[in-house]
Amino acid sequence: MALYEHVFLARQDLSQAQVDALAANATEIIEANNGKVTKTETWGLKNLAYKIDRNRKAHFVMLNIEGPGSVVAELERQSRINEDIIRYMTIAVETHEEGPSVMMRKNERDRKRRTDREERD
Repeated sequence: MALYEHVFLARQDLSQAQVDALAANATEIIEANNGKVTKTETWGLKNLAYKIDRNRKAHFVMLNIEGPGSVVAELERQSRINEDIIRYMTIAVETHEEGPSVMMRKNERDRKRRTDREERD
């Protein structure tokens, strides 16, 4: 089976529950096409480098996928139709990263720095 990482950006005005529902919907699409989601990470609401469809921020979600290429084709087709998803990208990878992704480690590091700074003040 081929390995993929799929990242999508959801509109900023969605609630976290709606973003989780989008991730669950993507998982259903993948599983319906003989694929498997090995990891789902929600990176949270982040600032964008530039406006996309009048959005300055977006919810970022990453899925690690195992499956044939037809899974990716169907997932991207459904993402294109969905109005809540403003951007998406799927890349083929050799192996999936074990443990938390770089973005999740960055969030932990930033949180630790903030608490250290608050303790000094």
